[in-house]
Amino acid sequence: MKIGIIQQANSANREENIARLQSKIGSLASEGAELIVLQELHNGLYFCQTEDTAIFDQAEPIPGPSTESFGKLARELGVVILLSLFEKRAPGLYHNTAVVIEKDGTIAGKYRKMHIPDDPAYYEKFYFTPGDLGFNPIETSVGKLGVLVCWDQWYPEAARMMALGGAEVLIYPTAIGYESSDSESEKQRQREAWITVQRGHAVANGIPVIAVNRTGYEPDPSGQTNGITFWGNSFVCGPQGEFLYQAAEEETTQIVEIDKLRTENVRRWWPFLRDRRIDAYGELTLRFRD
Repeated sequence: MKIGIIQQANSANREENIARLQSKIGSLASEGAELIVLQELHNGLYFCQTEDTAIFDQAEPIPGPSTESFGKLARELGVVILLSLFEKRAPGLYHNTAVVIEKDGTIAGKYRKMHIPDDPAYYEKFYFTPGDLGFNPIETSVGKLGVLVCWDQWYPEAARMMALGGAEVLIYPTAIGYESSDSESEKQRQREAWITVQRGHAVANGIPVIAVNRTGYEPDPSGQTNGITFWGNSFVCGPQGEFLYQAAEEETTQIVEIDKLRTENVRRWWPFLRDRRIDAYGELTLRFRD
């Protein structure tokens, strides 16, 4: 499976952002990419730094304008594209939704972000209703994709559920970065924790992980914080957590090849799914063991 990733710095000009993404998709397709993964909420700025009801106007239905325009591109190029959209499901009901477009331009499936953060500069609970589609991999012509979104990255349960559903790869469109008041050592700890936990999901489940992050500085419109510098560092790792590719902080496009046979062999060497004690895990559904 040849995977193309796009790590992009966005501006407030949504049309320009989309045009740049589509141009990069075309370039990656011409170089042989079969699946192209975009970052979280890729059409515009990361708007969750403030709580503003006017921003709901940016949301769109699915199917809608983005699935139509990117679907047309997927059909023309013969590639699978993973989108990340602000979904308007109904008046007052919105989701952070990943959509997989099949190479014929149709919608192969979607995933609504399940874990919704609420932190300074990441006020996502104001905008997004938690997902209700469960952890179900999406069948495509290039394989069975375990699509999750950003904050889901920290939860081993989400990765495991996708793996138990037969996902051949875990994919995380992402928007995460530094707050300027943090020390350089704290920034490094946060970035490395983000990378490490996802590599752990790859190891524990014996499947590759693809994480595609935003990059660039985006100011806080409210002035409450100093804005976010998205740290980039998009990466692909194999089923033993080995890096197949890691970006720096600048804008990046890259094709990375994943060997599905290697995934099969790693699971034979390290049969974690075989040895799980499913009879002893019932209390995992508790909030806390008092």
